[in-house]
Amino acid sequence: LLTDQQSARAMSCAGNPHLHTPHIDALAATGIRFEQSYCASPVCGPSRACLATGRLASENGVLVNGMSIPDSLPTMGEIFREGGYRTAWTGRWCLPGNGPDIRGFECLHDMNVPLGHGLQGDEHVADRAIEFLRQDQDRPFLLGVSLCNPHDICYWIMQQSNPETAPGTDTVRLKKAADAMMFDLKRSDEPPPLPENFEVDPNEPEFLTTCRRRRYYGDEGTFTWDWDEQTWRKYLNAYYRLTEHVDLQVGRVMAALHAAGMADSTLVVMTSDHGEGMAAHRWVVKLGLYEEPVKVPLILSQPGVIERSTVDRQHLTSGIDVLPTMCDYAGIECPEVTGISLRKTVERTEKTVREFVLSELYPDTKNLERVGRMVRSSRFKYVAYSEGARAEQLFDLQRDSGEQRNIATKLEYASELKKHRELFCKAYPHITPPSRRST
Repeated sequence: LLTDQQSARAMSCAGNPHLHTPHIDALAATGIRFEQSYCASPVCGPSRACLATGRLASENGVLVNGMSIPDSLPTMGEIFREGGYRTAWTGRWCLPGNGPDIRGFECLHDMNVPLGHGLQGDEHVADRAIEFLRQDQDRPFLLGVSLCNPHDICYWIMQQSNPETAPGTDTVRLKKAADAMMFDLKRSDEPPPLPENFEVDPNEPEFLTTCRRRRYYGDEGTFTWDWDEQTWRKYLNAYYRLTEHVDLQVGRVMAALHAAGMADSTLVVMTSDHGEGMAAHRWVVKLGLYEEPVKVPLILSQPGVIERSTVDRQHLTSGIDVLPTMCDYAGIECPEVTGISLRKTVERTEKTVREFVLSELYPDTKNLERVGRMVRSSRFKYVAYSEGARAEQLFDLQRDSGEQRNIATKLEYASELKKHRELFCKAYPHITPPSRRST
């Protein structure tokens, strides 16, 4: 089960009182939910390529939307099909080839349905998954159910823009955005409050300031420049309502699995390709390495196999772990990947899985040399940007979960900065870190 643009906090089971996701909550109640789960790259195509290959974007070659997984790298569908599974996919693939040529998968969805608009397409995606689950299966199966919402928040943001006050915006895109929103999202009488980390750090990296001004590829942030606080709150309300919409489709698919009598014999993995800015640091949508865009749900459930109602707050997990974990449970040989199987963690037979987890940001289709790289350790988060002033961030997430205080320049944290620079060099031995570059 794959949603699109759902942050880890956008679930009521994560303690968020501003939305209600009973079906995702029910899934978490039958298995394990990882709280320290990160996408490998915070944008649709690259993240999904990481999920499909078990490798980072810098390894699989899908750096920005529109790029293809190399033929030399097998995909999740090809691996499971080779292992004797029936493999099927319904919904967004977000990589070149979303039709019958999805690599390794039988395509279930109707190509005439607007899969990129969740309010228009998600019910169809769930319908096709339900039809599949009602069929008699003569062999084990891998079913990918790729739902679009709450990605429709992109269209809501664009709806707020007036081309006359936002020069450079594409009026055709705005018209399509308006057409994508099919019902009133103003359910809440009082929109949610703004987050405590709403304001932008005046000394944030120049790299991020440049990203905020980009008029192409993830340009939704430029539509928010004239928003007042009430509009920001309405945006949060819309995001939560769209998340509740996709939760309904998750519930329908899970009900079909139970009705088919296959719930106990099926491993269900639920995650999202990336998160959403959620107004933290006045950030919207993805393409950023703050916690909200980069942290995603990860739930594994199989009654009788995985212990119920388990919340793992310790172990660092990544989207690149999904493929090797599924192969491990399915008894399928996994090719060489960078991700690791989480099975020992789920079964509590191994205490520490990894020292750190990585995420990579390629925010500019016109300049692939512009890169942000995140190194998240057990307590701290280090981010290094390839260019610009103030090119490093270090956050103590234990004391500063909202990432409001960049301690990269604080003398009392010099040893932690040095340690995380060394972790960066360990992960990227061929790249010169910012600390060694001239400015």
